[in-house]
Amino acid sequence: MTASQVTHVLDSTMAHRESGTGVPIVFLHGNPTSSHLWRNVLPGVPSGWLLAPDLIGMGASGKPDIAYGFADQARYLDAWFDALGLRDTVLVGHDWGGALAFDRAARHPDRVRGIAFTETIVKPMAWGEFPEGGRELFRAIKTDGVGEAMILDENAFVEQALPASSATPLAPADLAVYREPYPTRESRRPLLRWARSMPLGGEPADVVTRIEAYDRWLASSPDVPKLLLTFTPGAGTMTTPDTIAWCAANIAALEIEHSDTVAGHHTPEDRPEVIAGAISRWVERLGLLD
Repeated sequence: MTASQVTHVLDSTMAHRESGTGVPIVFLHGNPTSSHLWRNVLPGVPSGWLLAPDLIGMGASGKPDIAYGFADQARYLDAWFDALGLRDTVLVGHDWGGALAFDRAARHPDRVRGIAFTETIVKPMAWGEFPEGGRELFRAIKTDGVGEAMILDENAFVEQALPASSATPLAPADLAVYREPYPTRESRRPLLRWARSMPLGGEPADVVTRIEAYDRWLASSPDVPKLLLTFTPGAGTMTTPDTIAWCAANIAALEIEHSDTVAGHHTPEDRPEVIAGAISRWVERLGLLD
């Protein structure tokens, strides 16, 4: 894996790590992580041009003066794909990275060969569908004043939520990497906006609309293979049995690979070798890198 590369994107910069050659496989992280999330996954994927960007406002990428909504993230990510000339890709996504992968595929269906995903946002949810352990947390985050205190002032998504939603203890050095981009209140705005974007109870409406659009594509794209990676539920898991059943019934060309190993929400932290192996077998068996 090369050192971080920096690409000028719109009015800012985006950083990424890469290795290999051939068909691009793009690994997209979520909130509050960065390309560091994939550090132990990528070495286990032997083929393809592997790229892991830091989303705008996150990791080593720039922090322009934008709202950091879903549409902003997708716009900068699109510009990054264009700047690197990535026209025909396999997408791998975790958390909001999976949602961005679905969204991009729905808008550019001719530019995606396949999508693998784990612990991501597959559909809008009623509050009662969201895992009970996370409901009060997200109600607090979505409350004016409370969310700001938690995420902007206390940096709780990095300091508390991230370690608490991994089944294996996060090493202090790795937590330091995740902490580094967010030294100030202002620098944490992307984390708050992502957390408040969770599509619960019909809000935020713009995000729900965007997810409904990619759900229509997921249901009507039998020519694009998709792989859902699931695990024995651990800390903070959001992929419930009902979610898995919904995916099986509503996502075309879907394979589900389950591992009996325990993983929390941050599956690439807990089970990188399982994820790398599953993706490698999947792309090889289906010829996605040919």
